[in-house]
This record gives sequence, structure tokens and C-alpha cells, in this order.
Amino acid sequence: MLGVLGALPVAASATLATAGSAYADTGSGALGPGGEFDRFVAGLAARDEFSGNVLVTRHGRTVLARSYGWADRARGVRNSPDTRFAMASVTKLFTAVAVARLAQDRKLYYKSTIGEYLDGFAPAVADHVTVHHLLTHTSGLGDYMQAPGFWDVAATWASAGQMLAGPLGFIRAETPAFAPGAGMSYSNSGFHVLGAIVAKAAGSSYYDYVRTAVFERAGMAATEFAAKPEFSTDRRFAHPYPTAADGTRSDDVAGRLYQGTPSGDAYTTCRDLDTFARALLGDRLLEPAFTRLTLNGKVLLPSPPGPPPATSRLRTAMQAYGPVAALVTDEWVVGHGGGSPGESTSLDMYTGSGWVVTVLANYDNAAQAVAMAARDLIKA
Repeated sequence: MLGVLGALPVAASATLATAGSAYADTGSGALGPGGEFDRFVAGLAARDEFSGNVLVTRHGRTVLARSYGWADRARGVRNSPDTRFAMASVTKLFTAVAVARLAQDRKLYYKSTIGEYLDGFAPAVADHVTVHHLLTHTSGLGDYMQAPGFWDVAATWASAGQMLAGPLGFIRAETPAFAPGAGMSYSNSGFHVLGAIVAKAAGSSYYDYVRTAVFERAGMAATEFAAKPEFSTDRRFAHPYPTAADGTRSDDVAGRLYQGTPSGDAYTTCRDLDTFARALLGDRLLEPAFTRLTLNGKVLLPSPPGPPPATSRLRTAMQAYGPVAALVTDEWVVGHGGGSPGESTSLDMYTGSGWVVTVLANYDNAAQAVAMAARDLIKA
């Protein structure tokens, strides 16, 4: 059984940034315009290793905002601060906050089982996997997108209803890899099930509930679960450019699913994601107790094999209710990363010092190096 750990102190961030905030001298010029971090990201872009947007803020004021690369090469549309990117798994944060909001309103409970909300699951899953297990990736469920035949069937879906109901058929057929709580395995299936539970508990569509309870409440005007007819043609949306085996990249927007799901691929801008972070940390999405409940670590994440590097600033990391909480030197950094072919995303919220680092890219394996470079400088 994996250990469930006690609550950790998470400090709230400063107030929400206002649009058009000027650069503020935060005491770390290395992250400002012309600094070491700025030069690092520019170097990646110059070598065509990064395409996307970066936003660094502290206490709600912009420290650095940069855009690189193309949103749509064929039409000559460059990435700009207003470009909307597919978020990949950072979307899970929205699902986690929706769950917390419903728990706060006593419409669902973390100890409740799947079977209390949804039918069609085997008893070993329905009667024993709880909302807690789903949020902490300890349910034993896997990744519905890896199921045989999934992509062939999913290519036929052309509505929001199909995007929510379709994956459940594959998830119900899964055989859990372990008993609930007996292990940990990152689970897209688990978060899709959470989305279905949100819809059942809220009495509305998952998409509608997240729009009102998260996007509108936070003030995220540019964030949405865009459908394919929109994100494939609207110039505001970045197309994905996955990397082939020979190193070349090509537009793969035609290969995307019709719409994002509770486990991934809402669309957002760096500014909106920063707005979300500050609304969450500032207790404007949830009551303070439920903010802490969502962000505090629950299950210790396994360490990679071998001794940690002598230069590592990471002291420990835990799975919270959606995000990961990492103790970096002396500060808890809470956030999530995401990635798939042609997508790479990261959100880091520094809960003590007020930094928020947002990276959205339309190249695969591009965001994490940028986020880690910022972390090294923030915690230097």
C-alpha cells in the first residue's frame, strides 16, 4: 500500500495580474529581458528546438513574455501572446479543480467509489476505486488511448458527447494493473472517469461545468475545449508539429481528435494559464481549505533509480489531487506538465516566492527544458 502523507503548508500567491503589466525588477535579472533565461530560450528557438510561448510572472507582474516559431507554417501565422495552444495533460488541473469545487459544495466525496456515480464497471473497480485513487493515479487504471483499436474508433467521433462517452467504453473494458492504492501509474483513464463523475455530480455536461466553475470564475476568456472545426482553421490556434524519426516536423492538425477531454487538450494562452494559477493560489476558485486540499501532497512519488545528482535541488515530490507538489530546495513548487506528438506544456507555481512559469509549445519535448531552466535560476 502506498503511504498517504499529511498536509503540507502551501502559501497563497499574490493577487491576480492585470492585463498589460509592465516588467518589474524582481531581484532576479537572470529571468528578465536579456537575462540568462531569455538567452537560453532564444537559443533553443534559433536552433529550431522550441516553438511556442513563455510567460514568467512574479506576484502578478510580468517578468518575461516571449513568443517564438509558427502557429501555422502553411499560412504564415507566427505564434503571438494571444496564440491558443493545446495544453495536453495540464488540462487535468481543470478537472481536479472541478472535482474540488463539487466536493466543496458537498455534491461528491473523495472517499466515494466509481460505482456510486457511474455504471458498467466491473465490481473490482466500481466498488473499490475511489475519487481519491483517481486523483492520485493510484487506481490501477491505465491509458485508454493505448487500447487496441482506440484511434480507429476515435477518428469517427464528431461531437462533444462522443468525446466524453466514447473513451468510457474502452476504460470499462480495462483490467486494472493493481488493486486500488497498491501502486501508482499515471492514468489518463482515471482522469477521464473523473470527468464523467463531475458531469454526474454537477447534473450537466463536463464541458459546461468546467467552463462556468473554472474558466469564467477565474477570468480565463481565451480558454476553451475547442473542437476540430475551430482549432484546425482559426488563426488564433497553434497547429501541432510532431517530430518524425528523421528529425523533420510537419503539421498534424488533421490527425487530432475532435475535441479535448477531462484528461487533456483544452486550449489556452500563457496569460490565461497564469490567470488560472493566481486565481487558484489566491482562493478565488475554491475556499481556502479546498485549495490546500487540492495542492498539498498525498502520495510520495517514486524516485528515479540511482543517487540524485549532486546539483539537484529537488528534495522530494508528491502527487497531490491533480498537480504534483515538489519540494525544490526550500519551497513547494506545484504544477503539472504535459506532452504528446506536437505538444509540450508546463505550469509551475512557486507557492512561497510568488513566481509562476508558464510554457506552451507546439513542438514535442520542448517545454520541460525551458521550465527547468527557469527553476534552476529561481532557486539558484
